[in-house]
Amino acid sequence: MTERVLPSPELHTLFVSREVSHCPLIAEILTIGKTLHTLGLSEKETGIMSLDYGRRLLINAKNADVKTMTQQHVVEIVDYDPLKNIMMVIGATDPSSETPVHWIIQKARQDINVLLQINSVPLFEKWNHNLPATEKDTKPASLERAKEILRVLQKGKVILIKNEGMIFGGINVKEVHDALHKYLGGSP
Repeated sequence: MTERVLPSPELHTLFVSREVSHCPLIAEILTIGKTLHTLGLSEKETGIMSLDYGRRLLINAKNADVKTMTQQHVVEIVDYDPLKNIMMVIGATDPSSETPVHWIIQKARQDINVLLQINSVPLFEKWNHNLPATEKDTKPASLERAKEILRVLQKGKVILIKNEGMIFGGINVKEVHDALHKYLGGSP
C-alpha cells in the first residue's frame, strides 16, 4: 500500500502579541548560541534552536543567527495545528520556517524538550558514516521531514539530515550542550 502525500497548506501565523517574549527559559537558549559561537561554527553554518515547555515552544526567529541571537530573536509558539498549518505566536518577528518540524518532534517525543538543528554540509560529510541519517530528501518545514526525522531519532538523539546538517536532541539544554562538545570539540 502506498502512502498518499497531500500538498502542505501554506503556513498561517497568527500573532497573539507582537511583544518580545519574556519567558525565563530564553536565557537557556541563548547559552547554546554562545556555545556554538565559541566552538567556532562558521558564518555559513546556521542553526535553529527550540525548547519545549508545557504546551508552548520557544524557537529562534526567521533568519536569526542562533550563534549571535538575543532575546528579541526568540519567538514563543503558543499553539500549532499541523493539519491546518496554523500557528499562534508571541514575538516581534516571524518564527523560523522549520518551526512546524520542531513542534511535531517535541510534542511526539517525551524525551526531547530541546532541539538544535545545525545546517552545515561539512558537518554532515564529517559524521556521515558515524551517525544515523535521514534517507529521504525532504522539503524543509514539511510533515514528511518531521516523520523522517522522528524515524531516525529512534536510533539516537544526535542524527544527520541528509546533505544538510545535524540535529541534536535532548531532555534539557545540558544534554544538548554536552553532545555539542562531544561532536564539535572542546570539553564539556
